[in-house]
Amino acid sequence: MSTDRFVHSALFYRGAEEYLAGTVPFVSEGLALGEAVAVIVPPARLGLIRQVLGDSAGQVHLVDMAKAGRNPGQIIPGVLRAFADGHETPVRIIGEPVWPARSAAEYPACAQHEALINYAFAGRRVNIRCPYDAETLSPEVLADAGHTHQGDAYDPDAVIAKYNEPLPTPTDAEYRCVEAATLADTRRFITKFGTQAGLGARVDDLVLCIDELAANSIRHGGGTGTVCAWIEAGSVICQVNDSGYLANPLVGRIPAPAMQIGGRGLLMVNHMADLVRIHTTPEGTAIRIYFTTPAAG
Repeated sequence: MSTDRFVHSALFYRGAEEYLAGTVPFVSEGLALGEAVAVIVPPARLGLIRQVLGDSAGQVHLVDMAKAGRNPGQIIPGVLRAFADGHETPVRIIGEPVWPARSAAEYPACAQHEALINYAFAGRRVNIRCPYDAETLSPEVLADAGHTHQGDAYDPDAVIAKYNEPLPTPTDAEYRCVEAATLADTRRFITKFGTQAGLGARVDDLVLCIDELAANSIRHGGGTGTVCAWIEAGSVICQVNDSGYLANPLVGRIPAPAMQIGGRGLLMVNHMADLVRIHTTPEGTAIRIYFTTPAAG
């Protein structure tokens, strides 16, 4: 069936044989129809598909999801839309953003990502199939997949709301006030914290992200806020809180037009950070970013 409308389906598989049966024919059909085809999955599965496709693999855009999609918030703008927007032909994609090695901190962002695909590609000639390992993933993960993909249980808004979770901070986190007069102090604080935590060359990226989030708090979050930082499981974690509200859950996930002035802050943060978590309500917003230290790598 050609891709003439938006389709977002889940493939629940058990073992390599079912995985290949649900992916390789999907790819081959797209190639036969002249569609642009991408396979964006974890490395072990990527190698398996490449091997079975043989010479046809050269016609497919193959991407290691564990690298390109390490931060789930980067998958739509930096991976899926980057591919789809580059083709005028219909597009089909195999994308596997959830696998057993995903951490408990990463999974809520993965589930929201899967829900938001439905809005990021609405009305497009794009067919996305997302494999889920039904042998090893939890029943809750599989149930969420049923809600985020087209079918009888389809309810992406419920998943977006479910994982819009409060983000409490640990008692040993270090805090600073965010306001226009203290931006330089905030940059110094984050530079020192990231350097002492062993972040190395990525300290500048962390500072740039926090500087952008702090500036957004001043412009759009009531003029002030707080930033805090701590270390957890090999990651430097920073969080910015303010009284603003992100009413559009696609903020930071849609590529900005080339001529657009501004509006790229959260998009940039999603590109640079290893993980971004957001909790937003009309009462306020918390944005938490993770940078893995080289030693934890």
